[in-house]
Amino acid sequence: MNIKTILNILSALLTILGLTMLFPAFVSWLYDESDVIFCLQSAGLAVFIGLPIWFMSRKSRKLRNRDGFIIVTFSWIITALAGALPFYISGAIPNFTDAFFEAMSGVTTTGASILGNQQTLPHLQNGIESLSHGILFWRSFLQWIGGMGIILFTIAILPLLGVGGVQLFKAEVPGPVADKLRPRVRETAKLLWIVYLGITVLEILLLGINGMGWFDAICHSFTTMPTGGFSTKSSSIAAFNSGTIEYIIIVFMIIAGTNFSLHFRAMSGNYNSHITDKEFKVYFSLIFFVTAIIFLRLTINGELSEENFRASLFQTVSLITGTGYYSADYELWPYFAQTLLLCLMFVGGMGGSTSGGMKIIRVYVLFKYMALATQRMLHAKAIIPIRIGNRFISEDVIRNTLGFFLFYISIFVFTTIALTLMNVDLESAIGAAASAIGNIGPAIADFGPTDNYALLPDFGKWLLTFCMLLGRLEIFTIIVIFSRVFWK
Repeated sequence: MNIKTILNILSALLTILGLTMLFPAFVSWLYDESDVIFCLQSAGLAVFIGLPIWFMSRKSRKLRNRDGFIIVTFSWIITALAGALPFYISGAIPNFTDAFFEAMSGVTTTGASILGNQQTLPHLQNGIESLSHGILFWRSFLQWIGGMGIILFTIAILPLLGVGGVQLFKAEVPGPVADKLRPRVRETAKLLWIVYLGITVLEILLLGINGMGWFDAICHSFTTMPTGGFSTKSSSIAAFNSGTIEYIIIVFMIIAGTNFSLHFRAMSGNYNSHITDKEFKVYFSLIFFVTAIIFLRLTINGELSEENFRASLFQTVSLITGTGYYSADYELWPYFAQTLLLCLMFVGGMGGSTSGGMKIIRVYVLFKYMALATQRMLHAKAIIPIRIGNRFISEDVIRNTLGFFLFYISIFVFTTIALTLMNVDLESAIGAAASAIGNIGPAIADFGPTDNYALLPDFGKWLLTFCMLLGRLEIFTIIVIFSRVFWK
């Protein structure tokens, strides 16, 4: 293991994070808020630690595959630790466990929050709205840089590192098959970030023009594109009471939950890239049918209205993409509708998107494999490959997908049991576990859309932050580090 190279990259990352804290300092200065000094202190601390280590480890060597896994994992941990500094130093979140939980939830784009409970944070009388503009901006910015992956961010703008990036790309890009747009990883990262930035700017403009304040428009665009869900309002998108704003956010949540390579190909002139992609067809069909079913169920209990349709569509898209915004309290809906939404937390969006969950492509492969197993029972000697669209799926990918599914469900079950040991009721434990590992945010019962995680015991918060990290890094990236073979 090349310790010097690993330290060089991680310290460069910490230094860059410190410099980005100048953004919330500038925002606080614009609004004449006292938090500007705390943001500068956080920035100074991160740079003071990171810069000397980077300087002393400049002569680095080529990365090996296992070095990539170490760098990816610790990059997220360091980002969460650094991200917690403005929350903690400013006193906005005076408990470090809570500050780290909020930061890890941000950078993994989970969206679970401890804010909004006056028992634990009595100084925030109005919940999230009591935070300064600088802290609100930093909270949203953390999700934005976490969205496409802090590693891709590093590769795209840090050529000074002087190392390749293939190992990091393998570990970071979601989905069973990494879809490379260009032969060089640095080029691919830059292209993805150009697309990501361009769509973010477009959403800011549309939200601002249609009545959302510009500060709120920037913050919500920063948390829509990474499917993060942090809001500047305690009641999330419901606070704006605007159908137009909700439909705009629905469109951008769908875009964020789509494989970004499809967006790039469409922008490059291949306008059929979306409609010819099998996974996208399944993704869009799932949104359509679940929305229709929930809308029908709400209509049976209530009335046939555009508002019910919009709420059904908004919550379906929000939870399948893992964004976690809410425009209506779905805990007041029939249990059948809540169960459908809970199932969506496990499915997730498309591979290669910023969404959480298992990803549609994996679930699709699992169903294909089950159908194949049935056929093989009838035709034991037949060689029947699994195909998605025009592409054959190799046995290695199938085995990895099955392994991922087993790990995912096992971690979910373990986390649920562990939470019940802390006197969390079963329904709440199931929701919290599914939400954390799926990087969703809101869950059900005690952790529903209008609730928060403030009263969860500290050990429970650390457990869920670990689940957030596992989910964001697709489980194997972290699990492999705990294997004996890795350290031999």
